[in-house]
Amino acid sequence: MKRILFVLLIFNFTVANAQPNADQKVLQVLKLQEQDWNRGDIYGFMQGYWNSDSLQFVSKNGVTNGWQNTLLNYKKTYPDTASMGTLHFDILDIKRLSVIYFYVIGKWQLSRNSLPNISGHFTLLFKKIKNKWVIVTDHTS
Repeated sequence: MKRILFVLLIFNFTVANAQPNADQKVLQVLKLQEQDWNRGDIYGFMQGYWNSDSLQFVSKNGVTNGWQNTLLNYKKTYPDTASMGTLHFDILDIKRLSVIYFYVIGKWQLSRNSLPNISGHFTLLFKKIKNKWVIVTDHTS
C-alpha cells in the first residue's frame, strides 16, 4: 500500500510540476497562428497543427482527416487575403489534461473589408509531440 501511495504522489508531483509554463506555450502557438493568418500565410498558420494523417478537423462540413487535407480545405475556403481577413482569437478556457495534453475552448472572429465578417467557436486538443505543442484535433463551428 505504501508503494502505491508513493507512486501516486510521484505521479501527481510530476504532472503538477512538469512544464510550468506549458499553458503559455500552447497560447503562443495560437498567437503565432493569428499572426501568420493575418500576414496571409496559411502554410505558416498550419504549423500549429500536427503534420500527420491522424490530424482531425471537425466543422459543419464533417470530419477532415490529415494535415494536407486540412490545408487544402483552408486554401479552398480562403483563396486570397481578402477572404482571409484579419483573424482574432479569444481564449475562453484552457485546461491541462495531462503532462502532454491541453484542452482549449475559444472564439474566433474574421474581420473582412469586402466580405461579411464571420465568427464562431472552437475546441482544440493540443498534444506535446517531439517537444512541440501542436493541435491534434480541432472542432470549429
